This record gives sequence, structure tokens and C-alpha cells, in this order.
Amino acid sequence: MELKTFTSQPNMTHLFPKFTCCVKPSNFQPSKQNDFSLKISRRNLGLILSSGELIFRTKNANAFEFGLVAPDQTIEEAQNEVRVHAQDLLQVRDLLESESWKIAQKELRRSSKLLKKDIYTIIQSKPGSERPLLRKLYSTLFNNVTRLDYAARDKDGPEVRQRYENIVAAVNDILSRI
Repeated sequence: MELKTFTSQPNMTHLFPKFTCCVKPSNFQPSKQNDFSLKISRRNLGLILSSGELIFRTKNANAFEFGLVAPDQTIEEAQNEVRVHAQDLLQVRDLLESESWKIAQKELRRSSKLLKKDIYTIIQSKPGSERPLLRKLYSTLFNNVTRLDYAARDKDGPEVRQRYENIVAAVNDILSRI
């Protein structure tokens, strides 16, 4: 089985060396074309494909998701759901007080992701004169969420309490303005 990865141009042969894998030197015959090929056995191909699935699997990742706009979410849906998602974010307090740090981090990330999409959709629907203040509050809120996540990771109780109080103030401020 042979995979052709690059086709070289005559003046670029020094930039891309020819790589071969799983070929005995006695059987190796240089190609007459100016192409680069990678020879892989079926067993190695299976290993490569299965390791690629392990590397690129994202369903178990617990990191923040950066997709901000839900294309199928309307402004009305965002306005109806924003208070529910804000309440979910604030309910992380019980987990933080019980010092269930890992569970609190997962719940914080899940609820903040949903709230972030709702608030972003609402901000985009507002007139241009109202957006800068809402964006500043949005930034303050989610910067504190990130810092709370780091404080929970470090199991820093006083920092967790301070960041949680900042989040409560920011959520109340945003909800009163939208």
C-alpha cells in the first residue's frame, strides 16, 4: 500500500526529503518521478488510524468550547434561556462549598458554555450604541469564570469565593441590562 503525500517541483527537492517506512533496503528502488511517497504496511496503517482516533477524539474533553454563535438559536430562544443558564452557572456554588473541585469545574464549563452563547446572541441583536457596555460586562463575567476554573483547579478556597462573588455581580448586572 502506498500513500502519495507530496509531488515535488524540480527546484524544491532539497526542501522535502523522501521518506520510506517498512521497506527493506535491498528491495528499495528510487522512484523515477519527482514525488515523495510513504510506504506503510497494513498493520502500521491500522495503528496509525486507531491512534489518530484517540488523539482527535473530543467528546471526553473538558475544556472550554469556543464556538460562540448557535446558528439555529433565535433571539427569543436566547432571551428565554439566558436566565435558566445563568441560574445553572450560579448553582455551582454548592459544589464549590463542598470542595468537589473536579465536578465543579465540569459543571462550570458546561453551564458557562450555554450562557456564553445566549448572551452573545442577545448582544448581537442589540443596537450598536448598547453593545460596548454589554461586551465589557460579558468579558468581565467570562474572565471571572475562567479565573474561577483555575482557582478550583488549584483548590484555592479564598480565590474561589472572590471569583464566585464577582460572577454573581456580573450576572446580575448583565441580566438587568438585557
